[in-house]
Amino acid sequence: MSTMSQKNGIFEAIVITVCIKPEIADRLVEAVGKMPWLTSFSHLDAYISRSRRPAFGPQVKAASAGIAFIDFDKDHDEAVETTQYLTQTFGSKIAIIAVAAHQNPDLILMAMRAGCTEFLQSPIKERALSDTLSRLERQWSVSPARNPQSGSILALLGAKGGVGTTTLAVHLAMYLVACHHKRVLLIDNHSELGHACVYLGLDGTHFLFSEVVRNVSRLDSELLRGFVAKHSSGLEVLSSPDASGGIKPMDFDSVAKTLDFLRTEYDYVVVDCDRSFDELNQTVIVAAARLYLVATPEVGAIRDLSRYVDRLIHIDDSAEKLHVVLNRFTSPFAINVEQVEKAIRLPINIKIPNSYPELVKSENLGEPIAPTSKSELAAEFIRWADSLVGISQSEPPVKKSKGLRALWASKSLATQS
Repeated sequence: MSTMSQKNGIFEAIVITVCIKPEIADRLVEAVGKMPWLTSFSHLDAYISRSRRPAFGPQVKAASAGIAFIDFDKDHDEAVETTQYLTQTFGSKIAIIAVAAHQNPDLILMAMRAGCTEFLQSPIKERALSDTLSRLERQWSVSPARNPQSGSILALLGAKGGVGTTTLAVHLAMYLVACHHKRVLLIDNHSELGHACVYLGLDGTHFLFSEVVRNVSRLDSELLRGFVAKHSSGLEVLSSPDASGGIKPMDFDSVAKTLDFLRTEYDYVVVDCDRSFDELNQTVIVAAARLYLVATPEVGAIRDLSRYVDRLIHIDDSAEKLHVVLNRFTSPFAINVEQVEKAIRLPINIKIPNSYPELVKSENLGEPIAPTSKSELAAEFIRWADSLVGISQSEPPVKKSKGLRALWASKSLATQS
C-alpha cells in the first residue's frame, strides 16, 4: 500500500504554524525535530483570509502529509477561516491542531466544526504534544498518500540575438493551450523591451513579471489574477518593461520563490529568457524542468551555441534538461544539421523550418500562427507541444543510450582523436 512519502525510509512532512507565539513555536519545532521525519517548516505571522493568502511553494503543496498549528486565542473568527482555507487547500492530508489557553467547550466545538482534528492547551505540555505527534505518525503510516501534481517550467534561451527565441516561446505556449487545453503562463524575462506581448497583440504595460516578483511575500492565487494579461487563446502572460532605462533589478531569491509558486498554479510556465548567462537566467535554469537552447544554422549562432553547451554541460542537472532547438534549419545557405551536431557534439532535439514571410506577417499583426494553419511551421509546433504532453510523434525522437553529459564527453574525445 502507498503511504506517506518517504525518503531513504524517512517520512517527509510539512509543519505550518499560524499566529503561534515565538516561544510556543520554538517548542513545537523542538518536539517535531525529535520525530524520525524529514520536516520543513512554514511560519505565518498572520491569519489566512480571502484577501490575504500565503504563497505556498510546491514543497508545501506537494507534501504528502502535514500538520498545521493555529492559535485560536488571538481571533476566533480568523482562526476558523484559516482552518477552512487549509482544509480546502490540502484536504485530508493535513492535520490541523487548534492551540488555545483554555479548553472552552464552545471553542473546541467551533474548532472541530471548522476542520481541526486536535486541540492542544497552551502552554503545551510535552507529553500531550508527543502523544499527538505519535498518533499522527501512526495515521500516516496506514493512509494512502496523495501526490499533487506541480507544473513544469520550460526555459528558452537564445544562443545569440535574432535567433527567434521569443517567437518560439510565444507559439509553444499558445499551442499547449490551444491543442491540449493546458493552463499556461508565458513569462517575458527580458530586462526591458521584450516582444512577447507585442507578438500576441497585447498591451503588457501593467502586467509585469518584475511586479509579481516584488510582491512574492503576499502572492496568492487571487492576487496573481490581477497581475497577468490574458490572450484570447486562454494563454496568460507576464511582460517585461516596455520602457528603456531606470529598471530596478530583481532579487534572485524572490525570483526562485515566485517560480516555485507559479508551478503550483499552472501546468506549464514558459520563460522567454534574455540572452545572457547572468544570475537571473541561472536562477530560471535551475528551476526549469527543460532548458531549450535556441540557435539558427549560421556561423555566429553555432559558435555561440557551442560555447553555451560547453558551459551548461558541466553544471549539475543542466545537461539532462538541455534540449537543442535549431530554428530556420531549411534557410538558404544554412549549415546542415549534421555539421551543427558535429560542432556542438550533441543531437539537435527540435528542428523548426524556415518560414520568415509567414512569421513577419504574424508578428506585425500581433496574431500567432494558428494550429489550424496548414503550414509546415504549425505542424512542427504541434509536434513540439505533443511531445511535452506525452503524445507519440510521427518522427521518432533521437535515441539516448547515454545521458547527454556522457554523450557529449564521448563525442568530444572522438573529435579530439
